[in-house]
Amino acid sequence: MRYYENGLFKVVPDYRLLFFSWPGRDPMVLVSACLIGLSCRYDGEARPSHQLINRLRGRYVLPVCPEQLGGLPTPRVPANIHYGDGMDVLIGRARVLTIDGDDVTEAFKRGAEQTVSLAVSLGIKQCFLKAKSPSCGISPQIGVTSARLILEGLDIEEID
Repeated sequence: MRYYENGLFKVVPDYRLLFFSWPGRDPMVLVSACLIGLSCRYDGEARPSHQLINRLRGRYVLPVCPEQLGGLPTPRVPANIHYGDGMDVLIGRARVLTIDGDDVTEAFKRGAEQTVSLAVSLGIKQCFLKAKSPSCGISPQIGVTSARLILEGLDIEEID
């Protein structure tokens, strides 16, 4: 197994290497990429959680940004869920709109599906996601990706 270890946690550069598990391996966890220092937020910034980074020390992590996986650029115009929450977006009762009024619902749904696909294929059961995000948040309303991960049965811990 080849992986990059930055002294804090292990990031596997080629996800195909992890399709097979082996005895004694800590379970991989899915993490909002901005929480571990990757500059992928809408404003091009990161929001590293040093407490979370310390908790994940030595663990295999899958950093994801669902909005990037859905095809949105970084930086990007801020967006919010309108007319409901992430569950409503998934069933077509709510939309995700930028502050300029552009509809980015399909990109958010695509990113959620990509995130779930990666998590399921890698056997991930636990997620650490960014609070107050229209993709990853649970509060003040559930985000699109969080909703999709919950429907898949994954455990989510929201990190502020």
